[in-house]
Amino acid sequence: MTKLLITGGYVIDSTQGINAGKNVLIEDGRITALLAPNDAAPDDANIYDATGCVVAPGFIDMHVHLREPGQEYKETIESGAIAAAAGGWTSICAMPNTDPVNDNVAVTRFIIEQAARARLNGVCANVFPIGAITKGSKGTELAEMGEMRDAGIIAVSDDGHPVPNAGMMRRAMEYAHGFDLPVVDHCENRSLSGGGVMHEGEWSLRLGLRGQPSLSEEADAERDCHLAELTGAHVHLCHVSTRGTIDIVRRAKARGVRVTCEVTPHHFTLTDAAVEGYDTNMKMNPPLRTEDDVEAILEALRDNTIDAIATDHAPHHADEKALEFDGAPFGIIGLETALGLACDRLVHQGVIDLNRLVELCSVNPARIFNLEGRGTLRPGAHADLTIFDPEQTWTVNAETFKSKSRNTPFHNRTLRGKPVTTIVGGRQFAQEFEL
Repeated sequence: MTKLLITGGYVIDSTQGINAGKNVLIEDGRITALLAPNDAAPDDANIYDATGCVVAPGFIDMHVHLREPGQEYKETIESGAIAAAAGGWTSICAMPNTDPVNDNVAVTRFIIEQAARARLNGVCANVFPIGAITKGSKGTELAEMGEMRDAGIIAVSDDGHPVPNAGMMRRAMEYAHGFDLPVVDHCENRSLSGGGVMHEGEWSLRLGLRGQPSLSEEADAERDCHLAELTGAHVHLCHVSTRGTIDIVRRAKARGVRVTCEVTPHHFTLTDAAVEGYDTNMKMNPPLRTEDDVEAILEALRDNTIDAIATDHAPHHADEKALEFDGAPFGIIGLETALGLACDRLVHQGVIDLNRLVELCSVNPARIFNLEGRGTLRPGAHADLTIFDPEQTWTVNAETFKSKSRNTPFHNRTLRGKPVTTIVGGRQFAQEFEL
């Protein structure tokens, strides 16, 4: 590979305590050096001018649904990995709720091989598979975590099919702990959520829709934290959405429990009032919560209770989302809007600074999932970089997305903060990439 020198950018890398103008030298897919702005450029290096932009360790999305195998009409591994790169993500972690479920070595290897083929076609995000906790994600028999780990999974989760039995979850944590695999859980007690399609509260009553109480999430979060404390396992809670869940995580961390958690952009930008128009692009699980819950999320982003921002990218075909609210599937896409939403809502409104944003999107995800050589710009690290302009204003246009699906609540929303380019393995992503 040729050398690449990124010049003029403002480098943020808390793993080295760097928050300053630096030039980044890349060679053979690795970071070679961080240079002072006035250092001489190597004669044989290609130059990328990042003036006015933040240069950060590549962003890592911990929670993505790629739909392949089984539902390729919604998204493929290739289209999702391209959409991720377009949105500023250099790596994505693929949830196992495919068809068949990623509960065995064959499916794990298929995902890894498809991701490798996608990279041969052009620059796109790295894909790290997450394996199922139980066979078929049915909650009754543990999957072969050790074999899947050897094949390449980085964590285990039953995702949208939360393990209902506490005894089974205890055994899963003990088993996963032996392989040093984080247990990633969608916290929902379905005996409490009862088929609800939005948050249970004032707006569900107004709209005549079945509601999910906050307790359905909080009960499982409390259970998981106690089980992690008992077993010594690392539990990672997906898309926390309520004040109660955040309080549970905060208390557990204070006791020394190995618990981490993530939040999605839609949960810190929208409330359940957005469901008023019955737009099914406002239907997600966990559902949009109250203004008080959003305030709790913002507080937790400030005080480090929340560890990461993830998209929960969930593509669906337009015909499926065109059903009535009760019948439409949960979920929205997020890979191409998340960075803009985080800059606009969190950085420009003074919730967090840019250094904390980079920690939430890069440094912490790499640490949580043990992705060595990522989440840092240290010499020798993988040359995965996210370059974004925190000041650039743009309007979301779902019709131009690289994702195969269009189910976003943010179409036509104007945001301040935009990804400019991503560099994956030392290669620069081109926005004109065609599927």
